[in-house]
Amino acid sequence: MASDLLSLLRPSQWIKNAFVLAPLVFSQRIFEEGRAGAALWACLAFCLASSASYVFNDIIDRRRDAVHPLKRDRALASGRVASRLAYALTGVLALVSLAMARALGPGFIAVLGAFLALQMAYSLWLKEAVLVDATAISGGFLLRTLGGVLAVGARMSAWLFLCTFLLAMFLALAKRRHEIVLLGSGAEQHRGVLGRYSATLLDQVLTVLAATTIAAYTAYSMWPGVAENLGTTRLYLTVPFVVIGLLRYLFLVHGRAEGEPTTVLLADLPLQTSIVLWLAAVFALLYG
Repeated sequence: MASDLLSLLRPSQWIKNAFVLAPLVFSQRIFEEGRAGAALWACLAFCLASSASYVFNDIIDRRRDAVHPLKRDRALASGRVASRLAYALTGVLALVSLAMARALGPGFIAVLGAFLALQMAYSLWLKEAVLVDATAISGGFLLRTLGGVLAVGARMSAWLFLCTFLLAMFLALAKRRHEIVLLGSGAEQHRGVLGRYSATLLDQVLTVLAATTIAAYTAYSMWPGVAENLGTTRLYLTVPFVVIGLLRYLFLVHGRAEGEPTTVLLADLPLQTSIVLWLAAVFALLYG
């Protein structure tokens, strides 16, 4: 039972909450007293809120997941955990995350509350509408980033907003393509919205989003105002790692029919290497 309850939390998915830490790094406040602790506290609160949303989504989807080739072994879909217990777990996780948010002020509480509301709306309605589903996922990443901004006392720049939104849309639609390819002709029976997408259309959209994300990050790295704020004109040196990472992800999506962001990240060494090198370059330029 303990193992099944832990699996419901999906701790492997917590890596998505690294977006909460991005403002800490790019605001150059990582070594200011209390800032790193506040960012980590915010990240943990979002981890619990994310787990609450995962459990709730599994409750809603348990019958459809029972006939899914990969999801049928989940604790709720297989019947190993009762729905009543899962509802209680969702409530506890959400309340604990909101209680943690109090330490970071009313603004952060509002953002975390909006995140929980968006995730609930996604599970109940939004995931059944074409492109609205991906936009809702992107909204979750934007709220994570905004939560990090508020936690460290920074501000949400237009560049941070744009790059986060584009990357999140890219990841969300890559996941949709993965589901369509995996389920084949049974995709629409599992979830109606999948029948309104097509792998060909998504391939085109993913290519556009990858190119747009690279262009946006490149413009950000070379923008005079950014160079003045960050104290370096060499952030463009990090662009190759972004290009390699996104192209590697596209290769995995097309070549191996993969699309779950966490699975791809945790399983592919070249992609992990490009991310580590990007982080090292960013730290060297901003703090070296």
